[in-house]
Amino acid sequence: MLCTLAVFAGFFFALHNRSKKPPAKETAVTEGARLYKQNCAVCHGNDGTGGAPPPSSSRFTTPAPDLTTLSKRHGGKFPTEYVGEVLRSGVKMPAHHLAEMPVWGTIFKATTKADDAQVTERIADITAYLESIQAK
Repeated sequence: MLCTLAVFAGFFFALHNRSKKPPAKETAVTEGARLYKQNCAVCHGNDGTGGAPPPSSSRFTTPAPDLTTLSKRHGGKFPTEYVGEVLRSGVKMPAHHLAEMPVWGTIFKATTKADDAQVTERIADITAYLESIQAK
């Protein structure tokens, strides 16, 4: 009897702890915020509004855009695929012009030895964070 009670108690304890785990979307936003602060805030600002001159150590010449208005600039819908593609591959520029947006897919692979799945997850996390900071 005592053994059966212990098994049930362990089962309910596991269920209770599992339900306290944050939802996947919340976890992605939290991790995306961390990655954003680490990699993007230097140009786009801590709040994502951009506009500040690029750091003097940067080769970039124009201020970074406001990332809190992506939805507004895309007809009221957050452009998930577009943002993911920009993060993964950079911005397509006319011939002979340098892209001013770093190519994070390549950078994540090179600097952290991340595989394709890890790079995809990091980009998805940053994208989820950017979606969460859209101006209302």
